[in-house]
Amino acid sequence: MEIEKVLDAKMDHVKSDKVIAAVKIGSDLRYYLGKFMREQGYVEVPPVIISPLTDPLNHPVFDPVINYYGEKYSLTKSMIFHKQIMVQSFGSIFTFSPNIRIEEAERSSTGRHLSEFTQLDVEKRGATRDEIMSMVEEMITGLFRYIREKDSELLSKLGRNLQVPSKPFERIKFLDAEKQYGKDFETVLSKKKTEPFWIVDIPLQQREFYDRESDTDPEILVDMDLVYPEGFGEAISGGEREFKLDKIKERISKKGQTEEQFKWFVEFARRGLEPSAGFGIGIERLTRFICGFKRIEDTHPFPKVPGEFSL
Repeated sequence: MEIEKVLDAKMDHVKSDKVIAAVKIGSDLRYYLGKFMREQGYVEVPPVIISPLTDPLNHPVFDPVINYYGEKYSLTKSMIFHKQIMVQSFGSIFTFSPNIRIEEAERSSTGRHLSEFTQLDVEKRGATRDEIMSMVEEMITGLFRYIREKDSELLSKLGRNLQVPSKPFERIKFLDAEKQYGKDFETVLSKKKTEPFWIVDIPLQQREFYDRESDTDPEILVDMDLVYPEGFGEAISGGEREFKLDKIKERISKKGQTEEQFKWFVEFARRGLEPSAGFGIGIERLTRFICGFKRIEDTHPFPKVPGEFSL
């Protein structure tokens, strides 16, 4: 690796007009999202960076582990468990959570994966999926209106005509979409649609154990994904959470995992959890969509692209 060439390339990236515009727009969208959540009565909580408890995810990633006073701590892949625990005390919470997901190198080809990113993580005690989806639609439409006005000059320089979508967003059931368009239905629909849309009622094996199974439709989760149009792909993943101890243990077993892997969360559940629902939205993906960028690395001065070296 030639240090001079690397440094020259990184400096060109940091100084590029696209990155400068994206960082400014990203700053404004963080401001709006924080303000929106507070106006909804949510409390901002601090992020968790390392923990013996983190999201198992439903796809393979490398798992860096820190040995800390004899205990193994992982870097946070998402704050899903910490959200579900904190919401018991605070009711409605949000955080801008740094997430580390050391993705496999082939993920770089998607243009929408980073191994280090920030997620607006939201959770509300006692909420239903429908309530959360309605709030998200208010958040997205309000944000797009704000950015269109606040950053009109930047958007114009980027050649981006950002449209404010109409509400309510379209809802499509996972199995219906898969039946009509095949396994890659999300990509097909994302390219076909001109406004954000929801994928709902996701099969159990497609998600982690912490999302709640339907009371009336076994093997289907009370989940939702928001998908960007124009081929930009997934925006949000969320849903209602399993909160009953017996169901949590059953779901861990169904995923082929062990209670020992999630012993800290199991013990919290044993002490009692109230139902909640929430979501996470990637800030860099959101910025990418707003800016209309082909590649997500243009949203960050120091992007961690899977399989590539970065400062």
